[in-house]
Amino acid sequence: MTKTIDYFFGIGSPWAFIGLEPFAALASEHGASIHPYVIPLIEDNGAIYSRNRPQARRAYWVKDLKRWAALRGKTLNFENRAALSDPTPAGFMVIAAIDAGQDWLRLTKALQEAFWTRGEDIGRAEVRRAIADKAGFDGAVLEQRAQAEDVQAIWKSNAETAKAAGVFGLPTFRYEDELYWGQDSLPFLERHLNGDKIAA
Repeated sequence: MTKTIDYFFGIGSPWAFIGLEPFAALASEHGASIHPYVIPLIEDNGAIYSRNRPQARRAYWVKDLKRWAALRGKTLNFENRAALSDPTPAGFMVIAAIDAGQDWLRLTKALQEAFWTRGEDIGRAEVRRAIADKAGFDGAVLEQRAQAEDVQAIWKSNAETAKAAGVFGLPTFRYEDELYWGQDSLPFLERHLNGDKIAA
């Protein structure tokens, strides 16, 4: 029987970025399929955007991200965060790719690397199109699909599914109705995939 992992994530999440490749590798190693849900943070379930946290916690958040990024072999660029526009529309583009049966993992990686490593403004349509084109997609087609009502409906439905499941932060992995929040919880997901679920 095929194993399926529900993957709740956002393009603008640095944690989803640095955990994407090890997660994809883990799923592949176990022959598991990934059911992707592009979502925002679910504030109704307790998520707090970093900008709304006290300064001490934001400062630690940045340090912890840099530690994990180094461990994962990633580079995070924090220099021009305030100048970048909302990356949410990039998520709509990924939803369009998912809906079209295209390689959403490759597109996600390309958009996240542009945003988090190179500091590109993926909130701008022309930037997204260029990134998608370079990654081997038809950026204009995906951008047009991203604006469609059905793609927007999927975004809303994904958020509702996440809320009902108890998801709050990004990324979150769900396997056999067990939630694992954060890329640092991948070892627990791995044990579960191996049949050794740790009871909580």
